[in-house]
Amino acid sequence: MDFIVQNWLIIAIITMVVIWVVKIYNNLVSYKTQYQNGFEQISVQLKRRLDLIGNLVDAAKKYMEHEKETLMAVTQARSGLLQATQAAENNPGDANVMANLASSQVALEGAMGGFNLKMEDYPELKASENMMQLSEEMTTTENRIASARQGYNDLVQKFNEYKKSFPNVILAGLFGFSTDAQNLEFNESLEQLNEAPKDLFK
Repeated sequence: MDFIVQNWLIIAIITMVVIWVVKIYNNLVSYKTQYQNGFEQISVQLKRRLDLIGNLVDAAKKYMEHEKETLMAVTQARSGLLQATQAAENNPGDANVMANLASSQVALEGAMGGFNLKMEDYPELKASENMMQLSEEMTTTENRIASARQGYNDLVQKFNEYKKSFPNVILAGLFGFSTDAQNLEFNESLEQLNEAPKDLFK
């Protein structure tokens, strides 16, 4: 009788351990999925912003016929950021991918800075109805990017904190979750770029 009781006790303990391990694994998967989905919201808004910049360049071509080098620099930087965004969609949270996305953002900021300086020589372009509308849409999009980025970073922190807690940290390595997810940080670059379209239309 005692032997049967001991066997059932062992089985019960093993079952509880298995359930506990499975729960930790499921939580890791869930938290990772959440921050990956969070990045999708950023991606949508980044692509929308890039579309608006493309429209901005198209509108400027009619006025800035002699500024081909400036317009080309914006177009190339825009293309680079689009590629970086697409790469990040495939592996959000990866440190190298996030760093590439941030550096591509800096490149676009530099190109837009040159574009803004040239725009000062074209007051009719700055005052056009099309440009004013693009300015409003850019402002709205930038606010959405900031909100989505904050949400993504919060989810990344949630994942990293859960993964690093004990004993989750031990199991996380065994399950292939040893690497921390990376926040998306634009430093001052995004804020400076955010101001660029607004400055154009003052």
